[in-house]
Amino acid sequence: MTEPCLPGATLGILGGGQLGRMLGMAARSLGYGVVVWAGEANAPAAAVADQVLTQPHGDLDGTIELMRVCDRVTLEWENVPAETVAVLAEHLPCHPSAAVLRVTQDRLEERALVESLGIATAPARGVRGAEDLHAAWSSIGLPARLKTARGGYDGGGQWRIRTENDLGALPTMDGSTMYRWEKEIAFEREISVILARSTTGEVRVYPIFENEHQDGILRLTRCPARITPAVARVAESIARRIAEALQVVGTLTVECFVVGRKDGSHEVLVNELAPRVHNSGHLTIEACATSQFEQHIRAICGLPLGETTLRKPAAMVNLLGDRVRTHVKLTGVPEALGVPDAHLHVYGKHGVRPRRKLGHVTALGDTLEEAVARAEKAWGELGFSG
Repeated sequence: MTEPCLPGATLGILGGGQLGRMLGMAARSLGYGVVVWAGEANAPAAAVADQVLTQPHGDLDGTIELMRVCDRVTLEWENVPAETVAVLAEHLPCHPSAAVLRVTQDRLEERALVESLGIATAPARGVRGAEDLHAAWSSIGLPARLKTARGGYDGGGQWRIRTENDLGALPTMDGSTMYRWEKEIAFEREISVILARSTTGEVRVYPIFENEHQDGILRLTRCPARITPAVARVAESIARRIAEALQVVGTLTVECFVVGRKDGSHEVLVNELAPRVHNSGHLTIEACATSQFEQHIRAICGLPLGETTLRKPAAMVNLLGDRVRTHVKLTGVPEALGVPDAHLHVYGKHGVRPRRKLGHVTALGDTLEEAVARAEKAWGELGFSG
């Protein structure tokens, strides 16, 4: 059995965004030192780090420094170079592993894994050139989405094709980039299952989250999801099977579609995987016995996992840059925090651009409807001015 990594050790985090910031805060509260490989000095996670590495990810000097100062390494974003994680893992424990990243960094590899487990996904096929594109269009049909096989994030690297007229807006297919043509699913709910798997093999699953997206970016999360117990059991089983197949250590998020059948039953289709803490799990900070961030630190350090019980129904709304354009001063905070059981998180990002996540609001309630109403009210009170 692997020896646990105890408080007093130093944890390295690859990535310096808001997820790294909240991971760092959880690590510090447990007594760990924190080194963030952010790639820039003023990244959100820098505020909670003992040391910040500003070299680009994959840089040899940064890799050597992380080996020198850290006892264990994790990440906040799955698109860091898998090769760097493989090199680090020759010298110290790294979770998730390079093998996990190689699967989840490629939508085609990810899909192949899920399908090998007998788990349903939306009809799709790989596309590299114009001939592939025509074959995918003919066999799968419209509406559809074309997605880059690698590198997509927050709706990036995706094109929605509703009619033949949208084909002209697709990128040029020169054979150098692999894509996936995927049937657009008419779903009832988008849900996410977040679980943690420890170095000891212990697994804890959170209540299922229900998500609403706007322009490819998460806007609102509800918990518990408005699904039947049977759907929740299927979704949890899917996530557990994928976690075991990947042998992931840390947090795994499985994004799914819930699709209604004519007989009134439901099917759960896997959409995407993320081997990390997730935006839809932010509300666990206030709503659950153990936040996803503390749980991730416990998991990678081999500590007993915490309870995932939902204390009260909860909702989270993201604060996105497209609402505020180029303005940078947050206003309406007293009014927002005057909403009962509302909680504000601001990420400390420098500069605002459309669709950028700047923070979030979580609210709890005695009912799910009350939690959503409170979160929306607090969100509505917040504004930005120059």
